[in-house]
Amino acid sequence: MNELINKDNEWIIHFLGSLDRLLDNVEHLTANYRPTLNGERFFTDKEVSARLKVSRRTLQDYRNEGRIAYIQLGGKILYRESDIERMLADGYQSAYRLKAT
Repeated sequence: MNELINKDNEWIIHFLGSLDRLLDNVEHLTANYRPTLNGERFFTDKEVSARLKVSRRTLQDYRNEGRIAYIQLGGKILYRESDIERMLADGYQSAYRLKAT
């Protein structure tokens, strides 16, 4: 019963592995946490271009054409999550199939 506990102990190895996984999860959450402002989340052009899989230049075209709403603060462009969702919903085309005759 008086077993010496050291770093090679199976329980300690398991415990440290669990701590490593917990730390990884906390780091992931803090890196991706986007606090809301009045219930709205905001994204940079880099984040939006990555999510929509379009270039930042294409986003600039969308802004110039009035396709997507944005906020400009100094040289920084921000997009509201609700505006992005609205743009996607407006562009939605339902599937259709020609009937065989």
